Amino acid sequence: MKLYWGDLHNHCGITYGFGSLENALAAAKEQLDFCAIIGHAMWPDMPERTEELHFLVDFHTKGFAKLQSNWEHVRDTVKHWNVSHQFVTFQGYEIHSSEFGDHHVLSPSDELPLVEAGSPAELVAMLSPLPVIAVPHHVGYTPGYRGANWEAFSEDNSPVVEVFSKHGCSMSDTSAYPYLHTMGPRDSRNTIVNAIQRGKKFSFAGSTDHHAGYPGSYGDGRVAVLAAEKTREAIWEALLARRTYAITGDKIECHFTVNGAVFGSEVKDNGRRHLCLDVKACDGIEKVTVYKNGKPWMIQHGIGSDPSQQLGNKHGKYKVRVEMGWGDLTEGYDWKGSACIDNGKLVTVETCFRGRSVLAPTPDMQDSPEINALGNKLISTTETEAQWTCTTFKNHSTLHPQTAALIFEMDGDLTSVLTVTANGRTIVYSIGELLEGSRSVHMKPHNSEAVLIHRAIPESEYNFVGEWTDDTKEFECDAYHVEVKQWNGQYAWISPVFVIGD
Repeated sequence: MKLYWGDLHNHCGITYGFGSLENALAAAKEQLDFCAIIGHAMWPDMPERTEELHFLVDFHTKGFAKLQSNWEHVRDTVKHWNVSHQFVTFQGYEIHSSEFGDHHVLSPSDELPLVEAGSPAELVAMLSPLPVIAVPHHVGYTPGYRGANWEAFSEDNSPVVEVFSKHGCSMSDTSAYPYLHTMGPRDSRNTIVNAIQRGKKFSFAGSTDHHAGYPGSYGDGRVAVLAAEKTREAIWEALLARRTYAITGDKIECHFTVNGAVFGSEVKDNGRRHLCLDVKACDGIEKVTVYKNGKPWMIQHGIGSDPSQQLGNKHGKYKVRVEMGWGDLTEGYDWKGSACIDNGKLVTVETCFRGRSVLAPTPDMQDSPEINALGNKLISTTETEAQWTCTTFKNHSTLHPQTAALIFEMDGDLTSVLTVTANGRTIVYSIGELLEGSRSVHMKPHNSEAVLIHRAIPESEYNFVGEWTDDTKEFECDAYHVEVKQWNGQYAWISPVFVIGD
């Protein structure tokens, strides 16, 4: 089994999103293993068109009609991009519902028809016997206001639930990333924790719900899947088996078991629960929280802090994030960058590329097929060098970044030197210097784009192994899940293992 990274819920110009389908798929292939580009298809209980709601109703209605008229082309394009062991795509589209909450249906079948239905459950039934699941998303909205309807929730129809996207985090009403969209706040009755405490069984997914055709846009939500291989069949099997978890952006590698059963599984209670957690993060780990039945059961802070790591000429692995952006250009700033390491080698390079930040249409937005044709590409990597291009934009606010980054994992020591060149500016620092803190350089004298080399993170701070034992049964089904928080604010939410009583 291996972890694969994807986005199961991204929108583009095939309905009322923006940008071409082909460019969206190309962006996904650059930094993901699999994706689903979702068209908005129907809203059976949509509010009536009034003077106040005419824009809302009109853009939905036009978007639905656009997908309907182009469905064959959309389906054929998605089919064409699916190549086993290279890049995997799934077919799918979305049904809104005020009563039942919004869902997107997913299928590995290229024969998936576009049909109208009155509810998500009815849609899944109409699509049978094709293999189809319905993934609830932004579930934390108010009941009856396009939030989840846990009374109508079906574990068979929905083995996976989207817990994080551009809408925010629905894990609990106190989680980071509150709902701030015009659709309203999150309501504790519809959170993931509430559903777990009501005995619902499902796994977690993150996906962007990004509306400008950029699957996996960094920080907006991604999903990790534990599968046998990078094929439609293997990833689909993993989705049905609930071997998934959610991440915000950084590809935090997690393995969590209870009595040997991996996340998403059900295991019989044998009187003692042995919990094992293995995490390889992308930044220093600030906190690990193990939840039992939706409540914190074990918390560890400041994982892996090891001052001795900085003493002497310590050899080992380090992660250094190189970030670009800032400035005042709303239409984008193009970067050409390279990095090389002396007296060491590059082990891995992870891209953290973003698309233009768009969650929903506004009256002033105009579609362009090229809106998502950005220059975000890892051009080449060797054991000592990497080259890339990317596009960044002015940050929307002091809390909404539009930067791009790459994470370099290096094998070396304190004398190993990282040289970064970006648009003609060169920055040179040793691992020893970067352990002391970050370094930055600007491209112009004022309101300027900049390059930031983050503090070097030793392996002891981004790796964590934990084992715990619990012998207390609380319910006939006890659910254990995990939250991992990095110092940079990136999260992983690892799906529950369900311990079933005799």
